[in-house]
Amino acid sequence: MTAAKDGAVKDYDDIPGTFVFDADRSREGYHLNMFCMSLMKAENRKAFKADEAGYLNRFPMTPQQRDAILKRDYNRMLELGGNIYFTAKLGATDGHSFQHMAAVMTGSTQEDYAKMMLAGGRSVEGNRSKSGRDTRPQPAARKASAGARAAGKPAAKTRAKSSAKPAAKPLSRSGRK
Repeated sequence: MTAAKDGAVKDYDDIPGTFVFDADRSREGYHLNMFCMSLMKAENRKAFKADEAGYLNRFPMTPQQRDAILKRDYNRMLELGGNIYFTAKLGATDGHSFQHMAAVMTGSTQEDYAKMMLAGGRSVEGNRSKSGRDTRPQPAARKASAGARAAGKPAAKTRAKSSAKPAAKPLSRSGRK
């Protein structure tokens, strides 16, 4: 799991294969993403394709980021702060569709990836938590909570009472109460 700038571990870091593009990853991947965005210009794509390693010298990236780009390891780019929409520019420079990139990132063929997505996507089983903890309420608890909410009651006895003030009366169309 990655830690936030302040050292805190985020709940979503426990999801297998998921690299959430948050503020910390945005800062980490700034130069990687600026490289990808540079590929929007034809002259930059041409220069990159002529000398990939040399072109990357224009951007102060980490050695790991450079290596991920040169190997076209899109999952690693995301882990190192790449934004999927920016890294797609690299795939497009190579003449690949987004579907091709997604297939590569999931370790499947384009045809198998398309079939999986048309069938509803990847199963969540085994894909909820790296640590094995599953913080979702169990089915019986979810059902009880839903019933309590429908009846206008708190879902759990430990729920604190709200100290919020009652909502103001809505304004009429004329702007008066």
